[in-house]
Amino acid sequence: MQRALSPQIIGLIVVIIIIVAAAAYFATRPTGPETIKIGFFAPLTGPASADGIAARTGAEIAVEILNENGGINGKKVELVVYDDQLNPDQAIAVSQRMIQQDKVIAGVSGSYSGTTLAASNVWNDAGVPLVVAYAVHPDITKGKPYVFRVGMLAVTEGRIAAKFVMEELGAKNVAILNIDNPFGNSLVDSFKKTAGDRVNVVFEAKFPFPTDDFTPFLNQIKTLEDQGKLDVILFVGYYPHAVGVKQARELGIKAPIVGVEGFDSPKFIEIAGPASEGVYIVTDFDRDKQTDMVKEFIKRYEAKRNIAPDMVAASSFDAVMVLAKAIEKAGKYDGKSIADAIQSTKDYDGVAGKIFFFTEDGNAVKEITVQVIKDGKFTRYKTYDDPELLKP
Repeated sequence: MQRALSPQIIGLIVVIIIIVAAAAYFATRPTGPETIKIGFFAPLTGPASADGIAARTGAEIAVEILNENGGINGKKVELVVYDDQLNPDQAIAVSQRMIQQDKVIAGVSGSYSGTTLAASNVWNDAGVPLVVAYAVHPDITKGKPYVFRVGMLAVTEGRIAAKFVMEELGAKNVAILNIDNPFGNSLVDSFKKTAGDRVNVVFEAKFPFPTDDFTPFLNQIKTLEDQGKLDVILFVGYYPHAVGVKQARELGIKAPIVGVEGFDSPKFIEIAGPASEGVYIVTDFDRDKQTDMVKEFIKRYEAKRNIAPDMVAASSFDAVMVLAKAIEKAGKYDGKSIADAIQSTKDYDGVAGKIFFFTEDGNAVKEITVQVIKDGKFTRYKTYDDPELLKP
């Protein structure tokens, strides 16, 4: 005959079970900071402030959506924002502050190539992952295992621009206006390498940022067009350079103009006015893509800013989301675990194009779209989605 357990022994057994269950729960529960801090820097003041503010807004929308859905592993996400003033030294300084003082576990660059290139070494040397939204210079990620890019690489963007100019526009004679910085020079180098002897570069000029008078260049281009020696203009710059497009049309230049992601801004259409009609841009933000994420992003952005979103906003949104998914997947908060999780990301269907995978150098292999401005709006013209073509 078995004796019944005493209430004291039963109580002790219950306590032991609770302790064991709690230990098992906390052993599998992700540890780390109570709030996940993600650093963010962009040019929030100065000549590129429209891009910087757009990038910040895109990142803020991502954080907003994340926190509405429980954060990352149940932890609230905080975006720690700094203005890099489009100054490489300032980008270095704010990066050091975010890592050393603010104790962010990762960062996002919503800035241009020059500032991002300068800051990238700070993040990589500290072993803190940095996800770059849209800066295109290849050296930003090269040889830096903690630095990744969700935007297009300049090499790829230049390649697609060349294919579009040759295959879609059938152009042979090309004039190039090129901003003289890492963004412009690396992109144009790729364009010319891809085109080879299939395209004649009949005119090429570099200009500094800022520049607001392109007429000396355009007068020479107009002469070439009048002589039947011009098929298309490749214009590599940022949205303020829309003034050059306006000046081209005022001079009577009729050749198609192909721009790049730097023109992907409502400000470009505002500055160029009617001259923006028919301008093509190579970018990665397809407004016509009917996914729930794209539609939700556009709705929220327009509600916040009362203007349409642009590529830098969409890319900054994706940068935060890719980083968040990686942190969640890693289940840890050290730089190596997060970097490994970013590296293994595949088939992320983002706002600024689908990312198929990341290369060993941390560059996204992703969709690229050519948009054309029609009736005052960016509209899809053609999408390039072959991963083999899109590899750096």
